[in-house]
Amino acid sequence: MKIKAKYLKQIESVFQELGYKLRYEKGNFQSGYCYVHESNVVVVNKFFDVQARFETLQNILSQVQIDYSELSALSRKFLSEQGFLRSRA
Repeated sequence: MKIKAKYLKQIESVFQELGYKLRYEKGNFQSGYCYVHESNVVVVNKFFDVQARFETLQNILSQVQIDYSELSALSRKFLSEQGFLRSRA
């Protein structure tokens, strides 16, 4: 599936709502990104295209603890569609 820029903006918004600083910069990242846990900073390779940026942010999001109460309804819906938010039975 080809990722559109609007999906990238939505996942960037989720990071912002969770209190993360997201930056696109060049660097020597073997994985294409750097995640500084203590500072809640995520740095992604600025030379990535939209698809690679989205997939990288998805990967990082799967590794962080998400407090869904901090998120807007739109962000929760987006995460649900992406498989991050499971229905609670």
